[in-house]
Amino acid sequence: MTRHARFTIDADVTPRFTACYLRVAGDECAFIEAHTAHALPRLLAALAEQGKKPESVRFIVVTHAHLDHAAGASALLAACPNATLLAHPRAARNLVNPVKLIEGATAVYGEKRFAELYGTIDPIAKERVQTLEDGESFALGDAKLTAWHTYGHAFHHFIVHDPAMDTVFTGDTFGLVYPALQAGGRFAFPSTSPTGFHAAEARKSLDKVLSLGARAVCPTHYDAYEDVEAIGLQLRRFIDRAEAWVEECARGSETVSEMETRLRAHWWRAFAEEAPSFGDAEKKLLELDVEINAQGLAFVADSLRSERAARAT
Repeated sequence: MTRHARFTIDADVTPRFTACYLRVAGDECAFIEAHTAHALPRLLAALAEQGKKPESVRFIVVTHAHLDHAAGASALLAACPNATLLAHPRAARNLVNPVKLIEGATAVYGEKRFAELYGTIDPIAKERVQTLEDGESFALGDAKLTAWHTYGHAFHHFIVHDPAMDTVFTGDTFGLVYPALQAGGRFAFPSTSPTGFHAAEARKSLDKVLSLGARAVCPTHYDAYEDVEAIGLQLRRFIDRAEAWVEECARGSETVSEMETRLRAHWWRAFAEEAPSFGDAEKKLLELDVEINAQGLAFVADSLRSERAARAT
């Protein structure tokens, strides 16, 4: 009988913040997410711990092209000679030719900080990439896994349903669930980072995950959870709030910077409502996400306001 197993790899510098998953099906393996080039030693060590070699890796799956999920794909492919990269068609284009990804991140962080965060991102040969359409499946050993396109966080995102493990690998579609924030009860919230947040699509994506009926979800941030319905309900509350905040900003006349300030305050108030017991340590962990989420919603509000102004002329 084929041995099916799933292992969580702590891939980030910040503990239990970003996961990659090693999926074993008999003699074949797959990595779900690649994080950055700096994570490569951890991924290969996890493989060795299971008595597997890089030649056993059949697939490297990235849920979307954001750099904390896919920046390490080229380095991981180089280390795993028999592996094929599986990605959403839109994500695959940016990984085969990562110039835009590199230029965009370098413009934000500068070359030195970019290298510290992400390492080297090399182009990936087209022949080592397979795109997955909505509902398309792939075989790992005797397991059949299926990709479902899920937007709302990014328009190049899919989730991976793994019935043999009764699991859905959700990337960022089913929120961020940091273990360090769970002591007072379940705390999950969406990522609305620039530039792909879309409330209606985000709700559709939640519905898709729930419709699969899997026992567990495995978000990239972080690990496996079985209270799937409860997580979905909390995420929906946050998404509804975010949609209202975007509309509020779009109807106003604030600058993008002013909207970001307003939105940061909205996020902190909403977090306090959902998790009133949070102290300084929890708030410190959330600072980056609050900043990025505010930027993403301000971008959406500014775009919406511009679209309405253009239609009115």
